[in-house]
Parts: sequence; C-alpha cells; structure tokens
Amino acid sequence: MGVEKAVNIDDLYRMAKRRTPKVAFDFIEGGVEAETALPRNESAFNRYNLLPRYLTDVTKIDQTTTLFGRSWAHPFGFAPTGAAGLFRMGSDLNLAAAAAKANIPYVMSGASNDTIEDVARIAPDQTWYQVYAARDIKITEDMIRRCADAGLGALVLTVDVPIRPRRERNARNQYSHDLRKITPGRIIDGILHPRWTYEYLRNGGAPTMGNWVPYAPSGSNVHQVLDFMATQTPASGQTWHELETYRRLWKGPLIVKGILHPDDATRAADLGANGVIVSNHGGRQLDRAPASLDAFPAIKAAVGDRMTVMLDSGVRRGADIIIGLCLGADFVFVGRAAVYGVVAGAEAGATRTIDILSQQLATNLAQMGVASIDQLGPHCLTEATRA
Repeated sequence: MGVEKAVNIDDLYRMAKRRTPKVAFDFIEGGVEAETALPRNESAFNRYNLLPRYLTDVTKIDQTTTLFGRSWAHPFGFAPTGAAGLFRMGSDLNLAAAAAKANIPYVMSGASNDTIEDVARIAPDQTWYQVYAARDIKITEDMIRRCADAGLGALVLTVDVPIRPRRERNARNQYSHDLRKITPGRIIDGILHPRWTYEYLRNGGAPTMGNWVPYAPSGSNVHQVLDFMATQTPASGQTWHELETYRRLWKGPLIVKGILHPDDATRAADLGANGVIVSNHGGRQLDRAPASLDAFPAIKAAVGDRMTVMLDSGVRRGADIIIGLCLGADFVFVGRAAVYGVVAGAEAGATRTIDILSQQLATNLAQMGVASIDQLGPHCLTEATRA
C-alpha cells in the first residue's frame, strides 16, 4: 500500500514500521527509562473535548496563520527530528521540500544528516535551524553564522538536553548509528526489511552528520564525525549566558525549545528571545517530566503577552492541534508524525503527513462551526472529565 492510501498518521506509522528494522524503528519510537512520558503526552489531549456551535457558515475554512510576521498555510510545522536520514536516506531534504510546497515551517535538526547549505537551496523561506550547542562555543557561533548566510528564517535553541539520556530500548538493542555490526538478530531483521537494508548497505552504512563535518578533524570518515559530535554534545555547561551570546549573534527570530517551567520562559523573554516551544522533547529526555500540554497553560499565562508561545510533543491528529490552539498556542509542531511519513514514503510521505493533518483540521473546524484559526479559544473546549 502506497502512502497515498494512508488515512491517518497511524497508517503512516504502520508503513514506516514495516519498512524499518526493529533496531532503527525503536530509536524513532522510544523514550527514556520506563517511557511513561510517551503515553502521557498523547493522553493529555484526551482530557479535552471540542465544543461545536452550529448554524455557522463554514463553506470556506481558513487555516492560514501568521507567525513572526510571516503567513503560513497551516497552524502547524515539522519539529526537528534527529538522524532522520538514517531511517531513509535524504529525509532531511524530503521534509524540507514537502514543507516548502505546503508553506509550513520545517525545523532542521541539529543532528541532521544533510547540511544547512543543502536545505537552504530547497526551502530557504521555510527552514528554521535547531541548535544543539557545542562545548566549543566557536562551533556554535559558526553554525549561527552559516544559518544567517544561508538565509534561514529562525534559530531554535534546544535547551532540554543537558546530558545524554538513558534510552533503555537503545541499550537493549545495542543501538548505534553504525548498524553494520553483525548479530543473528540483525541478520534476520535485515532479511525481513530488504529495501531498507539494501539502501543502507548501498550507501556504505550510516550517513554522516553533515553540519558537523567542517569541525571534525580533517579527513574524518562518517564514524569519526559522529564520534567528534559526541565529544561536543551535549554541552552540559550551557547557561543563560550563552543564550545572551546567541541573541547578539542572531538578528532574526530566536526561539527557545524545551521549556516546561514558566520562570524559564520569563527568563528567556527577559533576554530577548522571541518565542518558546513548550516541549518535553517527545518524551525522550526526562521521563517524569510533565506532558507538554499540561505545562503549557502556566507558560502561556507567564509570557503570552511578551512572546510567541508554541507547543510540541504527543500530537497525532488535527484535533490535537486544535486543542493546543484553543489553549493559546500560537503554533503547533509535529515530530514523529513527520518521521513516519518520510520514512514510509520519502517526500511523498512527508506530504501525506501534511495532507492528513490539514484535512483533519478542516473537518474538525467545520464541525465546530469555526471558519478560521483566529476564532479558536478556550470557549471552544470542555474538559472531558466534566462533560
């Protein structure tokens, strides 16, 4: 079944899972430790119902949204997803191309396989860049310069990775970016996923981390670049002082991603950040962190009149996006949903993710009697426990 047959994100999930060996797909799916944050992120949306109003003209549904002075076709974009090229070669560029055609923002991961310069040739107006700060601040400063030279639209500083997390699925699977180590389980897994295995071996194994190549020792191979990046990230010593530095260097919108505490959001606003993404990293960093949706209202109350407040983690349907917007999110980002699409079907799969979510948005908005995104608010929700 091709990606055009996918009815919802769960269908793309199943297609991506069928195509990808378990050791790789577990990297996409997994959380940390007991993985309690994964279901908590999704179930947080289930506590709300959408409250419809009728006898309203919904002949036309307007999903356009203004963000940082620019109009976007939909109120959602692609969140950064690291190492996507490992699961399907060229995924970073496929995501960017799909985002450009649909006019939604694509946040390129700081752990992408393709480069800032390559993505800028495909989607310069839609691409933002996620910074994983290096321990050597000169590297981070040079990446910021490259983003400016490439004309990217925004800089997204991810702050919720102070140390490397304990991902128990990966430990159990002996996961690494180089999956050529032969074990009986991997031989069977490879045979059961021939298209992925052929592509992986044909390309010589894992793709490199393209944006880190200029900083690794001259002549480094793929694995040496990965090893070098591992010596530079996470930057455990990063503090608010570095955010001040990035603010001076970057003249465009500066967004802080991974905020869960209102005081941190206030501090970011005080230092000149233009926005925050309320996020628990899709449940991949601190397992007992609150669901992003649960943390969102306090942050919106603290800084909503000073900066753009966005949301990610746990979003699987258009209705989830609507709930986030009703609670005050200026924009919503999807991560795994985008990965499922691109892994299942390259650019066509990423486009299918956008189409599914935008169609679900349109249907739900019309059923609610809401003709445009700017009509949404808390009055459009009821709490499921009180219904």
